[in-house]
Amino acid sequence: MENPAVRARGIVKSFGDVVALDGVDLDVVEGQVHGLVGPNGAGKTTLLGLLLGLAVPDSGTLQILGTPVGRTLACPDGVAGFVDGPGLYPTLTARQNLTALASLRGSGSDGVDVALEQVGLTDVAGDRVRGFSLGMRQRLGLAAALLTRPRLLVLDEPANGLDPAGTRHVHRVIAGLSAEGTSVVMSSHRMDDLAALCSEVTIVNTGRVVFSGPVTKLATESGDLDYRLLSSDAAFARRIASETPGVRVLADDDPLRRQATDALVVRAPVSALDDLVARLVGAGVAVRELAPVIAPLEAAFLALTEGDTEPGANGEEDRR
Repeated sequence: MENPAVRARGIVKSFGDVVALDGVDLDVVEGQVHGLVGPNGAGKTTLLGLLLGLAVPDSGTLQILGTPVGRTLACPDGVAGFVDGPGLYPTLTARQNLTALASLRGSGSDGVDVALEQVGLTDVAGDRVRGFSLGMRQRLGLAAALLTRPRLLVLDEPANGLDPAGTRHVHRVIAGLSAEGTSVVMSSHRMDDLAALCSEVTIVNTGRVVFSGPVTKLATESGDLDYRLLSSDAAFARRIASETPGVRVLADDDPLRRQATDALVVRAPVSALDDLVARLVGAGVAVRELAPVIAPLEAAFLALTEGDTEPGANGEEDRR
């Protein structure tokens, strides 16, 4: 990989007896939106903190924007973002927050209004932040990160608390930055964020990488999926499905089946599902709806991370 925005090898980070990151590798291509996902307590926040210079690894090598990161709390110029939500002054207005931040960084306030417009907060620029919703605070945090026109943007749950319109707006901002060459590393619990924005994704679980690669490849890791099948003849469709190799019809008392009302829920790989559809059409049964009960990306995530301990045993507070 030529001139990666981030290159990490064998990163280890512990907090006392808790190993937050255990031999993590990470590659982020310049101009790429790279997703970082995992269960609560997987180590995502710790990894983002390392990229922002808020912590240093115990061992391993980390290179950001071509600069090796040492053992001091600092990050190279050109990096911006936030973890655990943006730090804001609640008694100041949105514009005053950004103006103060620009002053602390030694830059002028010329870019404040531009940043507010980018994230869609121009109309509330004069409002005090203490009255902002969670989603508005997230957008203001993004605006703060954009003040420096970063080459690497590190975002922790940037769509958290946003309504659908706000989510689309933030997605457009991030996609636009990527198109202009900015590299973005973002954590998210939302699979639709990954599908909409990320070209590659890294999944961490209990401090280790369990998958890293293209989002399209992740979708193939889900194995057999559960599909909701609504047809013109449910009884006949059930019989055909039960006779199709590789297809399993879920029992009526299965929770997924109970949620599907008059539809069948079948579990099958894509190849067997294609065979089932062909058999139904050949028998004169109309297929009115066929959709995964759980999206392929979410199914792959669950398959790669299931069996993890509950957050109470190894939660975000414990593993960070």
